[in-house]
Amino acid sequence: MPDLLAWLTDPLGYTFMLRGLAAALIVGVVCAVLGTYIVLRGMAFFGDAIAHAILPGVAIGYLVGGTNPLPLLAGGLVAGILSALGIGAITRSGIKEDTAIGVIFASMFALGIALISTVRSYTVDLTHFLFGNVLGVSNSDLWLSGGFGALVIITIAAFYKEFMVISFDPILAKTLRLPINFLNNLLLLLIAVTIVLSLQTVGVALMAAMLVTPAAAASLLTRRLPMMMVLSAIIGAISAIAGLYLSFYVNIASGPAIVLVCTSFFLLAFLFSPRQGLLMKRWKLNPYRLGQTQS
Repeated sequence: MPDLLAWLTDPLGYTFMLRGLAAALIVGVVCAVLGTYIVLRGMAFFGDAIAHAILPGVAIGYLVGGTNPLPLLAGGLVAGILSALGIGAITRSGIKEDTAIGVIFASMFALGIALISTVRSYTVDLTHFLFGNVLGVSNSDLWLSGGFGALVIITIAAFYKEFMVISFDPILAKTLRLPINFLNNLLLLLIAVTIVLSLQTVGVALMAAMLVTPAAAASLLTRRLPMMMVLSAIIGAISAIAGLYLSFYVNIASGPAIVLVCTSFFLLAFLFSPRQGLLMKRWKLNPYRLGQTQS
């Protein structure tokens, strides 16, 4: 028991670890809650596209202010919002959503790479935005993440019923005369904001996993949206904490460690979910077990 206690408390003696845990918890919970709508609406590709589309904004922010977090986050946020609204506008013009996402995603990502390539030290200074560097979170980064995260959660709570209706029954939303375009654009903006606040924690390359995987695991365990959000948030929070401890003790990058733990939860749910688990379904269909049940 003393060894286990020391194993749990030793990392907490480092200030950077405490800040990293706080940032990872914020990102894990916010991404997981918002991710339930992404999973319900089949928007996983959209989340991945916006995560990559913010790259030119981050590059411009770096060119303007160096490693100062404010220009980096502001640039990423502007690029994310413009990309989200651009995808929405193209889709409303009659072009299929996946086509619009592909066009915006490819062009913005290419622009970001082009801008980054003009910075001589980009391999050192901007790599952590691709793969995350949660242990490098500063106090100002933490305050920004907390502020943006609270804004996202408050907005989701305020528009909970409206988001639920447009996610489950768009026809009913039209019948009720809900402002569907406004709500869709608001959801896109929330995704963009969430991706920007998660930049330093898991990075551009792994962002889609944090938006989709906890919610996907929760969707295998329940069909009720409130419970799905709660379970998704719990999975995201536990993945954040366990991933950071894994990163600390195994000496691997923090972002990938968090995502791998999160994926482990999804695999457990995929295999052992009482209602939809692969192994549980096979066990229920086992002829020998069916014979026992009938007897």
